[in-house]
Amino acid sequence: MLRALLLALLVAIASRPSLSASQEAESGPLPLGVVIPRVVATKDPQQTYALYLPKDYSRKNRWPVVYVFDPLARGELALRQFEHAAELYGFIVAASNNSRNGPWTPQIEAAQAMVNDTRQRLTIDARRIYFAGFSGGARVSAQLALLCKCAAGVLLGGAGFPLNAPPSPEAKFAVFSAVGNADFNYSEVIPLQDQLEKAALPHWLRVFDGPHEWAPANVMDEALAWFRVQAMKANLESHKAEFIASQLTAARQRAEPFEASGDLLAAWRQYRQIAATFDSLTDAAATRSKAEFLAKSKPVLDGLKRESSAFAEQSRLSDEVLSAVLRRADSSSLSGQPSTTQSAAQLARDLRQRLVAEKKSDRALVFKRALGGVFIGSIESGSAALEKKDYSEAAQYFACAAEANPESEWVFRQLAVARAFSGDRKGAIEALRSARKLMKDLQTFTEWCKQEAAFTPLRQMADFKAIAE
Repeated sequence: MLRALLLALLVAIASRPSLSASQEAESGPLPLGVVIPRVVATKDPQQTYALYLPKDYSRKNRWPVVYVFDPLARGELALRQFEHAAELYGFIVAASNNSRNGPWTPQIEAAQAMVNDTRQRLTIDARRIYFAGFSGGARVSAQLALLCKCAAGVLLGGAGFPLNAPPSPEAKFAVFSAVGNADFNYSEVIPLQDQLEKAALPHWLRVFDGPHEWAPANVMDEALAWFRVQAMKANLESHKAEFIASQLTAARQRAEPFEASGDLLAAWRQYRQIAATFDSLTDAAATRSKAEFLAKSKPVLDGLKRESSAFAEQSRLSDEVLSAVLRRADSSSLSGQPSTTQSAAQLARDLRQRLVAEKKSDRALVFKRALGGVFIGSIESGSAALEKKDYSEAAQYFACAAEANPESEWVFRQLAVARAFSGDRKGAIEALRSARKLMKDLQTFTEWCKQEAAFTPLRQMADFKAIAE
């Protein structure tokens, strides 16, 4: 089944269909220069995608396209990040409303439907196909590019390649990585650049201020501009000297503040990738010399050691918290009594308090990344335990997630469900109170309380009625 889907996707990308007059009349003209939140795939109405066509889009020319994948199937939200860049640099952008983290087959089906439909409706340049994604969607994008062998480039947001498919020279596509400096996957994305270097793949790293989230729109501007430079370098697009010069100037201007502030590790990385990108397009000898000089400097070598140490500490802190759930569960099962060891939730709370008290910005970032890893790891493990009906373990994981991020109403709702199913009525009511305080749409919250099966034993309780009404 999966192999057949992959074959169909490859055929869809490789073919060059054109939209017939009857098809265009039936589907109607698509508006230009605006985000279309929902386009229904003609041959598979269960699949939809958000779409952006530049204002000067015309079927007379073939256009580069970016296929976007969000881990939570938020097609429109993802597309909004690309809207300005798509218009500025002339890209079609399509973002799936169906692809989400989970089994691989539904994600392939979503990609196939989106590719098929855009290839039928629009005139696309088959030589300039790009995949982009955030978090789990980034891994999907890289996997699709590896499998189809058709991609000119991939944008990886907040994650790297699939864990079982590291970069290799056979990939043959350019990679733009964007990650927040407080992202728990920062410690994955930074070392990825060395792997891409060894695989001889064109690559660019862009770090922005923020946690695990889509990069802001200005970063997408840089990404699509960089893809165009790479296309010119590969002779997929005609060389435009003025454009290349402007991008080189902009890249240097983004690098110079790092050097001026004394962050020579960041400056070295910037100068190195500038030289690699522009070396064969224009005179980048001065930039290459600067990168080579910084690479041997003591501040950069010391910075690399500190960075490696920070990554190790982040991993240790996250693992300590997450493994506490399993230790507690194992201890309880062996003794038949609740474990007296410190709970994961308590450890997460302690870590969050350490973050609040920390005065040094570099140390605070380590704590933020560790907490982010605890939060996502707890959600994933809690959801898996809930699916297996191991409600006690699920409740421990969601309690840990709530301590790591006490502003997430969704986590408190999941915690209430797990506790209710495990028979902890008092704990379920407590979690529901926290969720209600965080909810912006109380009508949706009360409807959910009425319909959620886990709350059947709670519905006659006065406390539940007060919360749900």
